Amino acid sequence: MRGNDNTAVLLMHCPDKPGILAVVTEFINQHKGNILYLDQYVNREEGVFFMRVKWQLEEFQIPKEKIGEYFETLIATRFNVIFRLYFSDTKPRMAIFVSKMSHCLYDLLARYAAGEWHVEIPLVISNHPNMEEVAKRFGIEYHYFPITKENKAEQEAKQLELMKKHKITFCVLARYMQVLSADFIQHYPDRIINIHHSFLPAFAGAKPYHAAHDRGVKIIGATSHYVTSDLDAGPIIDQDVTHISHKDTVEELIKKGRDLEKIVLSHAVEKHIERKILAYKNRTVVFQ
Repeated sequence: MRGNDNTAVLLMHCPDKPGILAVVTEFINQHKGNILYLDQYVNREEGVFFMRVKWQLEEFQIPKEKIGEYFETLIATRFNVIFRLYFSDTKPRMAIFVSKMSHCLYDLLARYAAGEWHVEIPLVISNHPNMEEVAKRFGIEYHYFPITKENKAEQEAKQLELMKKHKITFCVLARYMQVLSADFIQHYPDRIINIHHSFLPAFAGAKPYHAAHDRGVKIIGATSHYVTSDLDAGPIIDQDVTHISHKDTVEELIKKGRDLEKIVLSHAVEKHIERKILAYKNRTVVFQ
């Protein structure tokens, strides 16, 4: 969803009923909107309809600031629709949280600097000073918040205030080795993206690759998900795996694992930026 598209994206879900698809497309068509993309999915077990639709606004007859109001009145109330509306001329604003490991941070900032994403990254936040030079290299503000058990609530409050000041719309935990409090998370529901190895819950702890190596695992992977108050149990956005063998050392497992972490995290961030993820209960519908 590029800034010069002049498009709108509607993400929605509701109880599955006959005619809902026709009603939504007719709403767009009768007001002279040109539909560019439409994808839908029905969860038949729960009877829930999900849809993402993108359309051009050049000839659209409803003023942009009134589209949500019209949709609510004409369709959402009638069909019990939960929806979000996004516009291509509004860039998401992303804050990156990082600790001491640089691989995910470098990958995110390299994609950003290359212009791959329609996003702004105003700041990097860390509980260590180590990554400041990396942020400076990309011309991004770096804010260091040392965190202890005693000052955690105070420091999180300062982080939230900083993010509010910079109008941050979502956060990415690029190997940020702190557990966010429930209070922090409630400020950004389904808008905090995390990455971790896919051994959980089998190989928890500080050295999962060492434990996996000792166990002789044959695949390793990475998982990206939205953060909830249940540690590492939020709605999964993206996952990937790679095969390994008895020949791989712990160092090789770590290297392969970090490569996967970069790719999986970037895929998740890209889907979020492009408004292709719809979180429902503890799962996600990820549109192509």
